[in-house]
Amino acid sequence: MLTEEFLRLVHVIGATVLFGTGAGIAFFMVMAHRTGDPKLIAHVAGTVVIADTIFTATAVILQPVTGYLLARSIGWSLDEGWIALSLLLYVLTGVFWLPVVWIQLRLRDLARIASETEAPLPAAYHHLYRIWFACGFPAFFAVIGILWLMLNKPSIPLF
Repeated sequence: MLTEEFLRLVHVIGATVLFGTGAGIAFFMVMAHRTGDPKLIAHVAGTVVIADTIFTATAVILQPVTGYLLARSIGWSLDEGWIALSLLLYVLTGVFWLPVVWIQLRLRDLARIASETEAPLPAAYHHLYRIWFACGFPAFFAVIGILWLMLNKPSIPLF
């Protein structure tokens, strides 16, 4: 049986990876975009896709598993208000993250094509970038909310 301490550690590491990778990916994508250089954008976006696949996707899978096992180990009910709200925010984060993954792939591909043909970034790239950028804010603040809920465990009545 997994110990509560081990589950807590893995859960916190997962939360840290989600937050840190998300913030890092956003920073590097924005900085690459600001250069306007298709070759650099294609390279950074390619690295971002790999990071999202290795780190973010792994943490996305582990978080609900470790959270459930931890809650069960401690004796928390999943219908406690702060846990239910955390889960709702987690789903909200996913609603914004899944399209972002697809958009990052498209941004990478559009930048590669522009780089290979020595053309400027197309209008489709700029349109998708704006959507990608806008999707980051609700996901970022939802993760901040989840972290706050995990740390404070406020009493929130469901009904």
